[in-house]
Amino acid sequence: MRVYHVFLPVVLLSLPIMPALAQTPAPAVTTAPKPAPKIAATAATGAVRPRPAGASGARPVVHTVAKSPIKAAPPKEMTDEEKTIYALGLSVSRSLRPFALSPAELDLIRRALFDADAGKPAVDLEVWGPKIQALGEARALIVAQREKAAAAAFLESAAKEPGAIRTASGLIYRELTPGTGASPTAADTVKVHYRGTLIDGTEFDSSYKRNEPAQFPLSGVIKGWTEGVQMMKVGGKSRLICPSDLAYGEQGHPPVIPGGATLIFEIELLEISGK
Repeated sequence: MRVYHVFLPVVLLSLPIMPALAQTPAPAVTTAPKPAPKIAATAATGAVRPRPAGASGARPVVHTVAKSPIKAAPPKEMTDEEKTIYALGLSVSRSLRPFALSPAELDLIRRALFDADAGKPAVDLEVWGPKIQALGEARALIVAQREKAAAAAFLESAAKEPGAIRTASGLIYRELTPGTGASPTAADTVKVHYRGTLIDGTEFDSSYKRNEPAQFPLSGVIKGWTEGVQMMKVGGKSRLICPSDLAYGEQGHPPVIPGGATLIFEIELLEISGK
């Protein structure tokens, strides 16, 4: 059973209060109501001319006054501490991603932050907190279905690209740079450089960014890698597109990889241990 850790610090006080709390009442109208005029705009000047229904002859012209645009102040450069706190907010956002929250539900999260900071929570955490696990499991199914639906058209398109091979398992393999060395078996350990992304381009892992190749047995990785890397030769580079059942399945790898996600890898096979 997956455990959902929800980390909601009370430091995010720069978030806006719910819209309903931020509105101010409109000023009262003190003049007597008049029939609404029909409005026409002059093409040359942009001035508007009230045109009462049935009126004829000269019409009064109301001139508009052009306003100078207000220049927004450039964003203030964050200090290192502020950047760290901002990163804390990104971490919170990532922890909430598996719940597939709607805008209205995110407003509830903001409200909870303010209420908790004020010491006036609207619900009892001891009563409702234990229900988070069940909510997370239910939302995970929704996320997985959504990811699979989004990936269907992407997979079909990727399989039609020049040089792409779709195997019986559903893996889409495309050689980017031919290799000249040996090909590994499922029992081998390989050294590779790689980059992994979601279909929307979000990068979730990269040995290039760590500036260090990865080394592991092909029997201990996701199915898409076990199958696809065996199709490569040392010195080559390929792209593997792994549907969810060849990657992390319905469970995903929260919070980075959602359930049902199709994964894209660009892999350079550097060497095979013992060969």
